[in-house]
Amino acid sequence: VQLQASGGGLVQAGGSLRLSCAASGSSLGSLTAWFRQAPGKEREGVSCHSRSGISTVYTDSVRGRFTISRDNAKNTVYLQMNSLKPEDTAIYFCASRAVGVPNSACLNSNVYDYWGQGTQVTVSS
Repeated sequence: VQLQASGGGLVQAGGSLRLSCAASGSSLGSLTAWFRQAPGKEREGVSCHSRSGISTVYTDSVRGRFTISRDNAKNTVYLQMNSLKPEDTAIYFCASRAVGVPNSACLNSNVYDYWGQGTQVTVSS
């Protein structure tokens, strides 16, 4: 599976962006996720989402502002980001995995098999 992330950019604080991650070569796995990595920091799990839609997890810092979704017909997963803050500035990566894992593990980068190339999100104050 090849993942292609897009939709990043420069936005003012309080603004919105929608990231997309399109899969090719095969269908999106059962579990998809978004991670981010800010300069000098470790990669952080932002949100994960199961194909069934039953399981959706957000890290505390984005809950209520970000929404993950997927369109199975388009083989694409999205991250709608609202009320953006300067601390959201990072490179955002999408990831997928063929088989689901417990919610407690789905923001662990080690469980994912496929990764997109990353898209830069910069939020100015």
